[in-house]
Amino acid sequence: MSTQAADAELRPIIGLEVHVQLETDTKIFCGCSTEPADEPNTNTCPVCLGLPGALPVLNEGAVEAAVRLGKALHADIPARTTFHRKNYFYPDLPKGFQITQYDAPICADGELEVSIGDERRVVEIERAHLEEDPGSLQHEGGDIATADYTLVDYNRAGTPLVEIVTRPDFRGAEEVRAFLAKLEEVLEYLGIYDSQRDGSLRVDANISMVEATELEGGISEEALATANRTEVKNISSHKGAEKALAYEITRQRNAIQRGREVEQETRHWNESKGVTVSMRSKEEERDYRYFREADLPPLEVSDWKERLEIPELPDARRERFQEEYGLSEEAASKLTSTKQVADFYEDVAEEYEPDLAATWVADNLLGELNFRDMEITDIEGRLDQFKRLVELVAEDEITEKNAREVVLRDMLDEGKAPDTVVEEEGLGKTGAGEVEAVVEEAIEENPDAVKDYYAGEGGAINFLVGQVMQKTGGSADPGQVNELLREKLDEAE
Repeated sequence: MSTQAADAELRPIIGLEVHVQLETDTKIFCGCSTEPADEPNTNTCPVCLGLPGALPVLNEGAVEAAVRLGKALHADIPARTTFHRKNYFYPDLPKGFQITQYDAPICADGELEVSIGDERRVVEIERAHLEEDPGSLQHEGGDIATADYTLVDYNRAGTPLVEIVTRPDFRGAEEVRAFLAKLEEVLEYLGIYDSQRDGSLRVDANISMVEATELEGGISEEALATANRTEVKNISSHKGAEKALAYEITRQRNAIQRGREVEQETRHWNESKGVTVSMRSKEEERDYRYFREADLPPLEVSDWKERLEIPELPDARRERFQEEYGLSEEAASKLTSTKQVADFYEDVAEEYEPDLAATWVADNLLGELNFRDMEITDIEGRLDQFKRLVELVAEDEITEKNAREVVLRDMLDEGKAPDTVVEEEGLGKTGAGEVEAVVEEAIEENPDAVKDYYAGEGGAINFLVGQVMQKTGGSADPGQVNELLREKLDEAE
C-alpha cells in the first residue's frame, strides 16, 4: 500500500472488466435455454446446477461469438486456449467454482478506437475470455447490506459470458462512459449481444488515485503496482458507470486530502443511493486457486478467425454513409448509432433522396422516439408504415409540416397507420387550383397587410401566408403559398 501527500495533485487511473452476456439460444456448458423464464430456477439442469457427476459440453456458438469479437477488436487469437476453475464461495455460484479462462484467453492484445470529446483515442484491450455467468441474487426488503433476506435464482447460471479486460487507459469517468457506449455499438453490430436483456452488460471498475507527476510520459508499472486499487462492482449501464466512478474519485480524493489512506478493497455501487459501500477486502489472484478444468479439453480455434466473417462495423459504416450518401459527420453518426437505425436508413435511401431519408430518420423519427424515451426496436414491426410516411412526403401528397407534427406523432402515440391519420385528419394536400383561390381570398380580406407589403414591411407576407395556411387547415405547401402570394401581389401593383 502507498501513502500519498495530502496536498499533491491527484489523478485517477481506471481499468475495466466488462462482462457481456453472449446472445446464444442455450447456456455455455449445457442445453438449458438462455431465454428469460417466468419462474425462478426453472431453466436449470444438473450441469448448470453443479450436481455431482454432471459434465460440461462447450457451446460452439459462444466460441464463434468470442472469435468475432476478437476480430472486431483486432485481437490476437492464440493457437490453443484452455479453461480453468476459479474457486470461490458465493451463494449464486452453485458449483463453488466458476469455469473461466485464466492464462490462455481466447482473445488477447486488442484495441478499440473511441471518440472522447473532440479526441480520437485507442483504448487497449488486455484480454477477452469466455466464462459462465453465476446465478442472480434478489435482496428482499432492502439492498445488499440491509435486506431482510436474499433469494437466489439459478436461471442465469451458465449463461455464456465474455469478459473484456482493458488496460488502465482511462483518466476520468466520462471517458469510461464513452468507451462503454462504443463497445456496446460494436457488440450490437456483431449480433452477439442484446442490450434489452436484463443484466446483459455489467462492469467492474478498478480505480487508483496517483499523483499527477507520475503520469508524465505514461504511468509506470511500478506506480501501478504500489497504488492502492479499489474495485467497484454492480455497475450495469454507461450512465451508472460515470456516476459510480465520479463518486468514487471524489471519495478517494477527499480521503487522501484529509490524510487518510485509501483501502485496497472491493466496493458495491448502490445505484438508488448514488454511493459506493465497502463489501470486502480486495482479493488477489492467488485467493482463487486457479487450476485447469479437467472436463474440457484445450480449444484450438486460431483458424476460425479467417473462416468467420463479421459485418461492417459502426466506424466503417459511418465513413461510407458520408462518402456514398453525401451526409454530414453529425447525420452519419446519428444514422449509425445502432445497426437497426442504419439498416432502416439504407432501406429508405434506396427509394428516396438520401437527404430526405436522412432528415426523416435521423431528425424526425429518432427525435420523436427520443422524446418518448423509445428506441427504434420498439417500432421494429412497423417500419414499413414509417417508410410509407416518407413516401407521402416524397410524392407531395401531404405537407412536411403535417407529416412531422400530426401524422408521425399520431403514429407513435396512437399506433395508427399513416394513411389512416391522413384520412381522419383531412390532411390530403390542397390542389393547386384550390390554393390559388384561397390566396386570392386572403389578399382580398386583408387590405392592410397588402398595403404593408407594398410599403416594404417584411412581416406582411408572413401574415398572409399564415392566413392561407389557416384557411386550408395546414394542408397547403407554405413555400408554394409564399410564391403565389408574391406573384399575385406583384401582378396587381
